[in-house]
Amino acid sequence: MTDTVNHQVLLVEKPTGKLGPEHFKLSEGQIPEPKDGEALLRVRYISLDAANRAWMHGATYRAAVEANTVMAGGGIAEVVSSKSPALKPGDIVFGDTGWQNYAAVPAKHLNKMPSMEPMTHLLSVYGIAGLTAYFGLLDVGKPKAGETVVVSAAAGSVGSIVGQIAKIKGCRVIGIAGGKDKCDWLTGELGFDAAVDYKDGAVFKALKAAAPGGIDVYFDNVGGDILEACLAQMNLNGRIACCGAISQYDGAPSATGPRGVPGLIVVKRLIMQGFIVMDYMNQREKALADLQSWVAAGKLKVQEDVIDGLENTPQALIGLLAGENRGKRMVKV
Repeated sequence: MTDTVNHQVLLVEKPTGKLGPEHFKLSEGQIPEPKDGEALLRVRYISLDAANRAWMHGATYRAAVEANTVMAGGGIAEVVSSKSPALKPGDIVFGDTGWQNYAAVPAKHLNKMPSMEPMTHLLSVYGIAGLTAYFGLLDVGKPKAGETVVVSAAAGSVGSIVGQIAKIKGCRVIGIAGGKDKCDWLTGELGFDAAVDYKDGAVFKALKAAAPGGIDVYFDNVGGDILEACLAQMNLNGRIACCGAISQYDGAPSATGPRGVPGLIVVKRLIMQGFIVMDYMNQREKALADLQSWVAAGKLKVQEDVIDGLENTPQALIGLLAGENRGKRMVKV
């Protein structure tokens, strides 16, 4: 270890409106000393997720991020030294490292990862993104061959994998994404059957044209108006997997959508279920085996968006919330 300082990104103020660079600052701290049961980690890659923004609002499935603390976030890291028998120097782990060069984390809160090249795959297809797509679609959405699956934020880290798994399972797949380039990429490169550009404004109409036979499974990453447009077109006994609500995270939450939900759910006997990927970690090995075999066979394409430099993390998250990324966005520390 040659560094003597720990570079960190602090959240200096919780945003009330849209997230901006002024809400963060770069800081220098000391490299922490691991306590008993902890490991000292050198962070290699930081995962950027819409959930980072949600944590600033308050407690979710984790504690809220408070002002003037190191910004929270998952990362892939290398063990520098360990005071736990479970880990040794050189081990690669995933955990809540925060936005910094070094972190001391209890070993029990870290997942040991296999050594692999590229290491970035541990954050994308074999990380939270891939596992979220896998369990959300297969365990919650339960698609059957021949059914129509719609996924929102389809060009993002989770959505792009959801659509490809649905194709592998023999479904007709429609992606909703922002901009012609992303929509062309979904149909041209990833094999989606159709794509709807929500920036055109007429989502309901475009969906109706793309899925004239209705929607059997909707994988929701955005909430709001797009969820409303999909709900109205669900088939009898349709399933909705609720993964996130990115449209509600940044700035003032939208007051619209979805309206008329209870009646629709009753009449169409819909199942609408939220899920957190952590609930499925006991089935992780099976999921990883499937994902690895699909990648090896060329059935699942991995798209990553890697940004260099810890100092660029705030701007990279702001860009992610604005929909700049294609595939999994992360920062190489």
